[in-house]
Amino acid sequence: MKPDIRIGPRHPRLAGLGFRFARWLAAKTMGAAGFHQLGSEFADARIAHVRDKLARGETVYLAGLGAPGTHNSGLALVEVTQAHGPRLIVNNEEERFSGNKHTTEYPKLSVDAAVATLREMGRDIGDIDAWLTSWDYPTLAGTLARSVIEEMPQSFKLVRTTEAAGFDGRRLDQMTRTPKILARQFELAERVPLICLPHHDNHAWFSYAASPFADDGEPTAIAVLDGTGDQGSISLYVVEHGAMRRLYCNDSMFDSLGAFYSVISSTQGGWTWLSSEGRYMGAAAWGDMDRASNPYYARLRDVLHFGRDGEVRLNRAMANWYCDPFDHPYKQALTEILGEPLKPDQLWNPDAVLRVEDIHHRPDTRDRLDKAAATQLVFEDAMIHVVDHLLRTTGANRLVLTGGVALNAVGNMRLLEHFDEAWFAKAQQRNTRLHLWVPPVPGDPGVTIGAAWLFAHLAGAPRGAPMTHAFYCGTPPSQEDIVSAVEANDIASQRIGGISTSDGRDAIADLMAFMVAQSGVIALYQGAAETGPRALGHRSILANPCDAEARERLNERVKYREAIRPLAPMATLEAAREYFELLPGASDADYNAYNYMVLTAHSKPHARKKIPAVIHADGTGRIQIVRAEDDSLTHAYLKALGRYIGVELSVNTSFNVAGPIAQTPQQAIDTLRRSKGLDAVIMVADDGTVHAAWHGGERDSGRFRNWLADWKKTSASSQRTR
Repeated sequence: MKPDIRIGPRHPRLAGLGFRFARWLAAKTMGAAGFHQLGSEFADARIAHVRDKLARGETVYLAGLGAPGTHNSGLALVEVTQAHGPRLIVNNEEERFSGNKHTTEYPKLSVDAAVATLREMGRDIGDIDAWLTSWDYPTLAGTLARSVIEEMPQSFKLVRTTEAAGFDGRRLDQMTRTPKILARQFELAERVPLICLPHHDNHAWFSYAASPFADDGEPTAIAVLDGTGDQGSISLYVVEHGAMRRLYCNDSMFDSLGAFYSVISSTQGGWTWLSSEGRYMGAAAWGDMDRASNPYYARLRDVLHFGRDGEVRLNRAMANWYCDPFDHPYKQALTEILGEPLKPDQLWNPDAVLRVEDIHHRPDTRDRLDKAAATQLVFEDAMIHVVDHLLRTTGANRLVLTGGVALNAVGNMRLLEHFDEAWFAKAQQRNTRLHLWVPPVPGDPGVTIGAAWLFAHLAGAPRGAPMTHAFYCGTPPSQEDIVSAVEANDIASQRIGGISTSDGRDAIADLMAFMVAQSGVIALYQGAAETGPRALGHRSILANPCDAEARERLNERVKYREAIRPLAPMATLEAAREYFELLPGASDADYNAYNYMVLTAHSKPHARKKIPAVIHADGTGRIQIVRAEDDSLTHAYLKALGRYIGVELSVNTSFNVAGPIAQTPQQAIDTLRRSKGLDAVIMVADDGTVHAAWHGGERDSGRFRNWLADWKKTSASSQRTR
């Protein structure tokens, strides 16, 4: 028996009026407070000012602000010229500086760090030509009002739980006073005016402009799939001849693939939003991923309605998170499929969290894993449904996928597999396949960049160079900062060399590989940190991929996390090709799509036996290809590892323990102290000097000192025999 279906709100006309009135009112009140929408007199004047400067050959500086109230606040600083377009200088994520993951607080530390960078360049605050926000706040106010009015009176609880919309109401006062707070921080007499740019437009333009796809007249489709934006949660675009055109926005906060996955992963997995999604994707690999045999898939699919023209709508007869996302997110029909949802006070409780380790002694674990697999399968169906319509409508075979949903690396791989030559032969009558690119920062840490990138485009700047790496968060540490952090703690340390010459770099890389080959677990801390959620060699923990026990050891003794979490393979291009099935649709710019751990790949038959630590339960790996031109030390390490263990491939997981990725030298040392299973941290200063830090005193196992002595002997012996 098919369940009841109800799509669309109860009060659409009243909600539409509420949206328009709330947006108008917010534009008036926020305009008076220093927030200006596109099309306003102030915004038009700033665009004209920047266009004139670029035309005169001058350099322009733009600041993209992730203001308080929405998660992952921060600041991007972008340099723009007419000759080269925008160039990202830094994208500072406040969580890295404050230590509060996914923070919604005012990004004071990020702003301070960006200003320091600007001054090191010989510039100052007065050189910033425009301050831009990553959300159109008046439109967001309208959307929040619409979401409450749509389902009155049941939805009134949303007023008290606005974090369900990705907005933290506790920061409302901070957000509305941001122009004044900036002025006070800079000791300026007048507030700093902000220009509000649409959230999904920011996602879309930056992700396209940074992609490897050429502006050759062929269309490029862009899908922004999100938890929510300031107007809706799904937005579709096409770029032709350098012009971006929005084709569709679903104008809904809760007809959302992100909300679907967040709610179910949290209430079934036992973790909070923004922590649950990646864990649940990992759990799905342990469940039944066959649509024909999974016991929950067919019924769960009814929670989403797949409509005409690629529409995906929430079935409000089954789900209730559009009214009460935390306390009562399910209606009876969904409870009958999944069981009672976990309540907010049960989240992170060890007895409630989904653990694959329990599969042999908790009878419900197998069912819970199958529910995770069913959720992933329905999610993939929805992605395919949206993209199918977009590709048919635009005639494109190139897709830029962005928004928070694009962090689902398994779903991204499914798109490449589904839209193959057979699909294009039938749908577009041509011999091609999908070419896909996902930026390293598809989620909200990337819209700060997007705001500046989009504004530069509106002012007539060219699109800028494609992205090849993601090392833009903060600046490289000084040797003084490293030494100070080490000396302030009960940590042993030693200067072990430098990387300012190729010989010095290769020696440090060889030492790192030597330790890892002995089943050592080390962290590499170098340069500016990665922007985005993945460590890619600048803030990474490294281990031996051939060691079958490495995953359990890292999860239990280094990261203190669930066994459900996979470890990622970082590899040279040659090793990636040898051990994984790299899909031709990811081949643009020499497989650039695999540079950022946003795309999984199936392992080849011999891989599981050779590199078991980085092959997940479903036979895939969330791969990262490392290039010498982007990260010479990590690439040299992989080459050296190939000489020691026969594989130019390493375990890579982020350098953090129960918090954001380590940003500063002090945070790196703090992470080492918390992680009893981490043998050493290799810390590279901005002048190329390299220090090693390891547990001192009673916690010193002697492993690092012994490895260093043995390596020196081996290295000296090797030199003598040459």
